[in-house]
Amino acid sequence: MSDLITQASALTRRGTLCCAVLAVCSALWSPQVSAQNASNAYPSGPVTLLVPFTTGTGADLLARLLGPKLADKWKVSVVTDNKAGASGSIGTGAAAKAAPNGLTVLVTATAHGTFPALMPKLPFNPQQAFTPVILLGTSALGVATSGKSPFNNFKEFQESAKKQPGVLNYSSPGTGSPQHLAMELMAQETNIKLLHVPYKGTAGALTDLMGGHVDASIVALQTAAPHLQNGSLRMLALMSAERSPAFPNVPTLKELGVANGVVETWYGV
Repeated sequence: MSDLITQASALTRRGTLCCAVLAVCSALWSPQVSAQNASNAYPSGPVTLLVPFTTGTGADLLARLLGPKLADKWKVSVVTDNKAGASGSIGTGAAAKAAPNGLTVLVTATAHGTFPALMPKLPFNPQQAFTPVILLGTSALGVATSGKSPFNNFKEFQESAKKQPGVLNYSSPGTGSPQHLAMELMAQETNIKLLHVPYKGTAGALTDLMGGHVDASIVALQTAAPHLQNGSLRMLALMSAERSPAFPNVPTLKELGVANGVVETWYGV
């Protein structure tokens, strides 16, 4: 649990975790849910926090922090279930098909908002199938390389990419993921060309980045935090408006002259 809290320190939290728990409890204990469970107090049984991403991601981290608090508050079992794949659409689809009794709660992130534009043929409508409950927090994204990378700073990475267009590559959790879109935006704004290598989730993309099998990736700061601390990752620049208090030595793209280089990710229920 201490490791989770350390990672959570890299998140920009909207209120405390306690406030988030109370808000989740209040929002889920709605008139609609109460009507569906007229004979029972909510929740009427075990609750599943469905995370459409791999373990270790921001949504997963927050779900695992929330779970024990909600279980203590509700006096029922609260488990986290990861159903990753297709930039979050597989798990989100599973949540959309769940019984509308409030016992399956989707803990999601930025990709949820990009589905209509990038995946218009999904078998569910993300706007109609779900009711927003609460924004849990936001986090900075950053341009990261392996700790063994020859690039010590963003300028070195940018100069190398300009000298060999399309040669340097980067991993992402999947085509159309926020990380993919953020890297393409950065490449466009800095006039470089990179080769995209999509993976089936964050775990594979991150593992190969740390192993030096790809040159770079966009990684959420709280996901990168433990790997930055042990030296297996190096953060070249953050895509946030300001430097992170958790890693004050990492510059922002904005500082480095990339005016349109601010991209943050959100997490919510």
